[in-house]
Amino acid sequence: MLSLDEIVGLLKASGEPTRLRLLALLAEGDLSVKDLTAILHQSQPRISRHLKLLYESGLVERLPEGAWVYYCLTRDEAKGDLIAAALRHLDRQDAMILRDRDRLKQIKQANAQQATDYFRQNAEHWDELRLMHVPESAVEQAILDALGDIEIDQLLDLGTGTGSILSLLADRCRGGLGLDSNRSMLAVARARLDGPDHGHLHVQQGDLLDLATLDRKFDFITIHQVLHYLDDPSAALQEASRVLQPGGRILVVDFAPHDHEFLRKDHAHRRLGFSHDVMRRWMHDAGFEVALARDLQAQGLDGEMAADPLTVTIWLAEKAEGPASEGTASEGA
Repeated sequence: MLSLDEIVGLLKASGEPTRLRLLALLAEGDLSVKDLTAILHQSQPRISRHLKLLYESGLVERLPEGAWVYYCLTRDEAKGDLIAAALRHLDRQDAMILRDRDRLKQIKQANAQQATDYFRQNAEHWDELRLMHVPESAVEQAILDALGDIEIDQLLDLGTGTGSILSLLADRCRGGLGLDSNRSMLAVARARLDGPDHGHLHVQQGDLLDLATLDRKFDFITIHQVLHYLDDPSAALQEASRVLQPGGRILVVDFAPHDHEFLRKDHAHRRLGFSHDVMRRWMHDAGFEVALARDLQAQGLDGEMAADPLTVTIWLAEKAEGPASEGTASEGA
């Protein structure tokens, strides 16, 4: 519940055209200051000033990532309900709102195209590029350790890339499907999985943010080094939850927070890693309970500790049988 003064303060904070437009855009997913500046066609200082007021009022939250900051709507239930009520009555056909949504769509398409172009150019050398981040052999062993004696009936690998995870878990599942939007990547994956031991594994083109076309449920889902390419990683977890059986498990592998800005420019990364707190919150919102969170620190090619290491984190979570509830996560080192 909110007090009278709190509600008055929230209404004052949101009761301005630019700030209401910002709240409407953030209802579509996390966005950076750069994104919001481009959409609203206003100066960066002006947008930052409005976001500061929304943040101080508790209507939005900040997600710092290196030199960038992403913003999202508050996770506070009472404040979130107040925002939702206001936006529910906002005319979505209003000319300004339509223009904002159109620019948002253009930015997301441009970001997706950048990632697609990058994947196409690097598909054949994808596994070599991953050596810059962390030894893949160490990640694969950590994945197998995390799985333990878990038996997999139907595996879904989202953003399968070159099919490395399907190949790794080939003898651990009865059937496996890899989904990727990039045909160049799928061509490499098909070549990798062309053999008698992989007859139960298949790949197909698809969008991990739209799994409505899948005709079956899965009991295990993997998302390996994919979320940092997405504008809204939490949306991928929500969509994965839709096709995961109750009691099924999801395994996410991605970077811990870092400051390597060159990965945005040169390697199409949209997010500079994810903290344990952020991932747990997203998992919880998607109906998962985190069971394991393990950090793997990168090493140099000579086996020595890298000077400025990228850390890879493995999260293993289970889909709740009922309504989403707070997980009782345990962390490994």
